[in-house]
Amino acid sequence: MNKKIKICIVRSKYNDTSQLLKFATKELFKRKIFYKIVEVPGAYEIPVVIARNINKFDGFIAIGSIIKGDTPNFHYISSAITNSLMQLSILNKKPVGNAVLTCLNKKQAKQRFNKGYEAAIAVCEVLNAK
Repeated sequence: MNKKIKICIVRSKYNDTSQLLKFATKELFKRKIFYKIVEVPGAYEIPVVIARNINKFDGFIAIGSIIKGDTPNFHYISSAITNSLMQLSILNKKPVGNAVLTCLNKKQAKQRFNKGYEAAIAVCEVLNAK
C-alpha cells in the first residue's frame, strides 16, 4: 500500500531548512513512500505551490523557517502560512504536515529540526487511517 502513496515536500530555500528536509525524507524513505521535493523562494510561497499540486499527491509536507526580525512582518507571515496550510488540508481532505518553523532566533530553529520528522509521521499516519 505504501508504494502507491505520493507525498510532495514543498521546501523554502530561505533560511536553512536542510536538516528539516533530511529528517522528513529519512522517515519517508524508511517507510518506502514516494516523494517529490519542490523548492520555493520563501515560506510564503509554500501554500500556493501546494494548491497548484493538490490533485497530484496524496499528502504534503511544508518545510520552512521563519525567524523573527525587528518588524511585525513575522507575525503576519506566520499566521498567513499556518491558516493557508490548514485551509488547504481541510478543503481538499488531504494531510499537510506543517514543518514551517516560527522561531525567535536561529538557535531555536536548530533545536526544532526534528519537526521535519514529526510532519512526515503525521502525514503518514493520516494517510494510513484512510
